[in-house]
Amino acid sequence: MIKNKTILITGGAGFIGSTLSESLIENNKIINIDNFNDFYNPDIKRDNIKKLIDFRNYVLIENDIRNAKILNEIFERHKPDIVIHIAAMAGVRPSINSPELYEDVNVRGTINILQAMKKHGARNLIFASSSSVYGNDSKIPFKEDEPLGKVISPYAATKKSNEDFCYVYHHLYGLNIIALRFFTVYGPRQRPDLAIHKFTRMILNGEPIPFYGDGTTMRDYAYIDDVVRGINASVEYVLSNKNVFEIINLSGNKPVTLNEMVAQIEKATGKKAIINKLPMQPGDVIRTYADISKAQRLLNFQPNTPFEEGIRKFVDWYLEANK
Repeated sequence: MIKNKTILITGGAGFIGSTLSESLIENNKIINIDNFNDFYNPDIKRDNIKKLIDFRNYVLIENDIRNAKILNEIFERHKPDIVIHIAAMAGVRPSINSPELYEDVNVRGTINILQAMKKHGARNLIFASSSSVYGNDSKIPFKEDEPLGKVISPYAATKKSNEDFCYVYHHLYGLNIIALRFFTVYGPRQRPDLAIHKFTRMILNGEPIPFYGDGTTMRDYAYIDDVVRGINASVEYVLSNKNVFEIINLSGNKPVTLNEMVAQIEKATGKKAIINKLPMQPGDVIRTYADISKAQRLLNFQPNTPFEEGIRKFVDWYLEANK
């Protein structure tokens, strides 16, 4: 168990960041950085952290990771034992329309974090990477030590670039770093633009859902509680080892087709989806499927939430949150 640490979490009011913060707040000091941008309604993020703000050992800082001056002040004041860097411009499709913004936030912002860590002697980092770095050409299942295929979106390019920068700072300055390649994370608080959340809302409202391709595309979904356990195990690993640089997949380890995903939402909601068939979108990968043997070996990680159960939990949360 992680205790008596000062933990800096960027993107701390988002889906993953807020859930992670709740898992750590009882025994640690949590510093959350979030800029509450308008990618989706920032009130959702404020609702995410409403349980946290009453803790005396919780600090919320509204700041953009592109602001290096403020970042340095945060590191100087709080001296974090570990940084969990989740903040990023998210989404494959939006990145195609705004590649400059994605490069600026994701790459420059990450370099600012790494520079602040180097300057202030912060040694330990967990970086949120993405399964999108595997592209469409990598061998199935995706293994961390296999050569990557070509990335096919600006978002994926920024995550791949950031993994390289993380290695550079490990090599040059001795930072201990784990880059976690998250596969599609879902569960309570999932962003409203993501498919499971969007489809649930639209099916319940009797609206046609945008259904890209023939339904055979596959995603290796990871339930939020499993992902949080994986992150916490990564923190423990970094804090208890020296000279660490690892790239590790975190997933549910069972690919699910688009057809099956819709069927499970239909089952959980008790409503039939209205399908609006559309062509595949630029930047979308055909399938994701992680080999998680490295996570099992190093982190004792095992996904505990079957997809059907995870969808049921998400729909229950959604119905409660939207009474």
